[in-house]
Amino acid sequence: GSLPKWVVNKSSQLLAPKAMKKMYKACLKYPEWKQKHDPHFKPWLFPEQSRLPALPLSELSLQHADSLENIDESALAESKDDRGEASDEDSVN
Repeated sequence: GSLPKWVVNKSSQLLAPKAMKKMYKACLKYPEWKQKHDPHFKPWLFPEQSRLPALPLSELSLQHADSLENIDESALAESKDDRGEASDEDSVN
């Protein structure tokens, strides 16, 4: 299902900024926290430190673009919402 526009608008106006402020504050504290919690463990920089099991190459397969499903959407018309145009109701706030 889809969310009503007012829910999306309110959440982007109120919840998103609050979440970003909390994330910013957490990021400021990260270097100090990391010094106390396994400071040399950085698998994003050193993949050999990864604790995840390795995936056998035999389980991988190549997928070529020509084998993928082609969906022709050229006959579809864009709706006003898809183009990102605001309605008169949206411009009131």
